[in-house]
Amino acid sequence: MPIAAGGALDITARMLGEKLSPLLGQPVVVENRAGAGGNIGAEFVARAEKDGHTLLIGAANTLAANKYLYGSRMPIDPLKELAPITRVSTGTILMVVNAQRPWKSFAELVAAAKKDPGKITMGSSGTGTTSHLYMELVKRVAGIDVTHVPYRGGGPAIQDLVAGNIDMMFDVMPALMPHVREGRFRALAVGSAERITYVPGLEDVPSMGELLPGKGVDAQVWYATMASAGTPEPVLARLHALIAQVAKAPEFGARLIPLGFQPMTDASPAEFGAFWRGEEARWKTLVEISGAQAE
Repeated sequence: MPIAAGGALDITARMLGEKLSPLLGQPVVVENRAGAGGNIGAEFVARAEKDGHTLLIGAANTLAANKYLYGSRMPIDPLKELAPITRVSTGTILMVVNAQRPWKSFAELVAAAKKDPGKITMGSSGTGTTSHLYMELVKRVAGIDVTHVPYRGGGPAIQDLVAGNIDMMFDVMPALMPHVREGRFRALAVGSAERITYVPGLEDVPSMGELLPGKGVDAQVWYATMASAGTPEPVLARLHALIAQVAKAPEFGARLIPLGFQPMTDASPAEFGAFWRGEEARWKTLVEISGAQAE
């Protein structure tokens, strides 16, 4: 787990590990190795024994965007040094503010940001993460200045948003939705081009396609599993079959969908690898458009 505990990726990893353990006949331990936008955890897995016992669950930003954010400081080339297994889920991101803040809509937030540039603070799960990249894009196309406050994972950022130490987040849904439903956060927008109708409570929340039409803001994120490159093909095939079995199980979707993500699997490691390679161009463009750079 390449980010801190408590965020959406961590929740997904623990759901996956819980169901995977009995299928493998051995414990599955979720170990958090946070830092450098997921690079520390990704490098740890890339350097691990090539036996399928050390796996990475990663997000699109770590796997496809970081090489363009970090440049020569990137410790590995994920596509070359990690072996694809399968995606497990997909979804979009959600813009929320602390419910005690006065902004009741995206338009009110934009107006406040234009009135006092830099005063509003946005927490993220780290520099170069999906939340950071898409907020930089929104800032650019909406013509606003919001101060980015990076954390070592979504969990610590959410804690500070609950406490009122920051104003807002624009992050993946699973870790945010419980706070929306319990009234601590107010949802202002979903990051996709279309509204999200499969998540109870978000049917009336406008999409970025509505709020910023024609600006290209359509956040599509995915979580996936990998091993160290060079792991034997039969091992990867067995892991793929078991992980896909968990992700396709009705109870996995039943827990995941209310949190804002949908199960997603690939037919084979090769199919996921092809998808992953195709994603690099999209994330490279997003990094360039957003102007974001690793700090």
